[in-house]
Amino acid sequence: MRKNSKKVSMSVVRRLPKYYRFLTDLNERGFQKISSMELSKMMGLTASQIRQDLNSFGAYGQQGYGYRVQELKDVIHDLLGLDRPYRCVIIGAGNLGHAISHYEGFKNEGIWIRAMFDIDSEKVGQTHDGVPIFHMEYLDEYVKENMINIAILCVPRAIGQSVANEVVRTGIKGIMNFVPIDLTLPDDVMIEDVNISDSLYTLTYMLSHTQ
Repeated sequence: MRKNSKKVSMSVVRRLPKYYRFLTDLNERGFQKISSMELSKMMGLTASQIRQDLNSFGAYGQQGYGYRVQELKDVIHDLLGLDRPYRCVIIGAGNLGHAISHYEGFKNEGIWIRAMFDIDSEKVGQTHDGVPIFHMEYLDEYVKENMINIAILCVPRAIGQSVANEVVRTGIKGIMNFVPIDLTLPDDVMIEDVNISDSLYTLTYMLSHTQ
């Protein structure tokens, strides 16, 4: 089973991390094969949707056997770009920035938090879980010297856009945005918004409509 060169639609890409998470768990539990029907029961997707998603990048199951768990996991691992390392910085050394820097899952997949940046003189110069905190004025120099790929924004809403602009000027092309605003950035900069409030409000909606 090999991934092909066909471009995968973003709707499938959005589901790939979930596939990868479930397949990683199955692999760690010793499963060697899995059918689309079994996956559907675990993931809350239909079996036909799963087959369609996996077929879109050349991961075809075997009739009467299903998918080889390790092999499918490896294909999705590479498709997600996890076959290469990524170097990240966190902008904003507050509680959220500290929590993200402490997340072990990143290291397990070759995503390394190299430094944090802030303008608070009480935070600058400190080290959190081995991650140094520098002043924002050194961001451009640090990014270029350390070939940083990704910036994780954890700053207040009021300065979110201006800080994002500053990040873009360093040449970083990937931004994970925890600031609750819609950033306006060049087309060649890839943004992944993580809006905690939106997720929480969706949950409160579901709870309020099940009473």
